[in-house]
Amino acid sequence: MTTEDGLTVGQAAALVGISVRTLHHWDAIGLVRPGGRTWGGHRMYAGEDVARIHRVLVYRELGLPLAEIGRMLDDPAADPRAHLRRQRSLLTERIAGLQDMVGAVDRMLAAAESGIRLTPEEQAEIFGSRWQPSWPGEARERWGENAQWKQYAERAAARSRADWEEVAAEADALLAALAAAKRRGVAPGSDEAAELAERHRASISRHFDCTHAMHACLGRGFLADPGVTEFYDGAEPGLAAWLREAIFANARAHGVDPDTATWE
Repeated sequence: MTTEDGLTVGQAAALVGISVRTLHHWDAIGLVRPGGRTWGGHRMYAGEDVARIHRVLVYRELGLPLAEIGRMLDDPAADPRAHLRRQRSLLTERIAGLQDMVGAVDRMLAAAESGIRLTPEEQAEIFGSRWQPSWPGEARERWGENAQWKQYAERAAARSRADWEEVAAEADALLAALAAAKRRGVAPGSDEAAELAERHRASISRHFDCTHAMHACLGRGFLADPGVTEFYDGAEPGLAAWLREAIFANARAHGVDPDTATWE
């Protein structure tokens, strides 16, 4: 309960959300002294005292030392409105800083989910118009429990934008070479096709260690997954099926039956 003279120390502490001990300390150092006392000598905080407590709390939240706060509040030349404007300006800066921190945390969360420390806009810029920022998330839902996804996420999170630009350039060069081979009628199982299949496996191994058996498992999905088919056939009609057969032939050459291969 309040009295006609103001608030007791316990009431004032509860109102502003700090401890009685803190108010006693602030009184002792002259930072916030109660404006009155009861006949029994107990501290009583008037409205202006509570307002000063709030100002102290704002400045303290902004990281200012108590001694500096006291000097600012006790400056006889200071305008109370100037204090409020300063508080508002500092709070605005703090909010902007916190928003930047939130953005950084969001990017860290996205990296933890997809492994890629790039914004969707940067991903589209680097990987091209056919790239879908949703693909890493979809892959995580499908493969997130296996060791290869963990390996991919760890490697991806360590890559800078320049690293991703290098990865994208190599992928583009490989896709162009695959499309050119298909157009020239290179036969799956030939030396040239085997070399391209190995390049393709090596490109995957930049993200996680891909064995020939795993490569064959991925190849089996080239025609079963419309998104994968569309990706390769967008570069050259029929390329998904051609690459599938090239991968299968290369797997056989390394002692792996593509029909029975399992994910290792």
